[in-house]
Amino acid sequence: MSKIDEARDILTSLGLPRSQQNERSALTLLALADIGPHTPWKNVKRPMVRIWDIMSFMRKRYDKNYAANTRETIRRQTIHQFEQARIVNRNPDDPSRPTNSGKTVYQLTDEVVPLLKAFKTSTFENKLKSFITRFSSLEEDYRRSREGLKVPLTLPDGSIVYLSPGEHNVLQVAIVEKLGPRFAPGAVVLYVGDTALKNVVYSEAQLKKIGVLITEHDKLPDVVLYRPDMNWLYLIEAVTSHGPVSPKRHRELEEMLARCAADRVYITAFLDIRGFRKHAADIAWETEVWIADNPDHMIHFNGPKFLGPYKSNGPEADEAVHQA
Repeated sequence: MSKIDEARDILTSLGLPRSQQNERSALTLLALADIGPHTPWKNVKRPMVRIWDIMSFMRKRYDKNYAANTRETIRRQTIHQFEQARIVNRNPDDPSRPTNSGKTVYQLTDEVVPLLKAFKTSTFENKLKSFITRFSSLEEDYRRSREGLKVPLTLPDGSIVYLSPGEHNVLQVAIVEKLGPRFAPGAVVLYVGDTALKNVVYSEAQLKKIGVLITEHDKLPDVVLYRPDMNWLYLIEAVTSHGPVSPKRHRELEEMLARCAADRVYITAFLDIRGFRKHAADIAWETEVWIADNPDHMIHFNGPKFLGPYKSNGPEADEAVHQA
């Protein structure tokens, strides 16, 4: 029996769903344990590896060359389930590191290593029963430790939701709790994204009501606010590494919002002035910039007005209205 088949047997014994008993998941387990085609299971190791490292292992040790876009599939369809099953820990060296960081690593848990080392020995069944018996408590301990790292977000109605850890979500909290009351008074929060939890806030019905129709290929900005009294839609990108409202992004959003009945206000938000300086050259004209550590001010990128939507006839029409 090949090592890939053996790894699949282990995943089956652990009760992983059928969709995690495939070759991709078996190879992922082998990479996490650093088990080559001829390495005995008693030699299991616990390297901290990135998804790219896992894919490199598959290619070099098993001649399995997965496409680059498989990286997200491995993370979402294998690693995520391994976390839930307490096979791996995410970022054991820095639990506060955001999931989408290029430095994110995964490592076998202390509890699963003795089980893997015992595979094909007389003690495997007992260790398997012990691991499965402990699973619920292990899962609860892990969940509790992760919950303590989450970032609380208080919405305008007083309800609280929790975002995964990381400075990107710290910035998103600042946008809702600081930018909103200052520059979008009375606005409702229609959308807040999260790299780990997907859509933390997603008011699909309200978005559709104002003509924001999202397909699976569309990508909303990080935070979307709506001010009913002005019929203004605030489209806010939270930038900690990339993704300001560039001319290209502005054009994409305008195309996506072609049927939107609300006027648009585009804002790029940064944690501090250093982030702004890094991306200043990429920001589109006639948009706004907000910096969280100086929350009472807004930087306007040219145009005839400050913090307001531009009508479809262009800035010239707004200039005429503004001077009337």
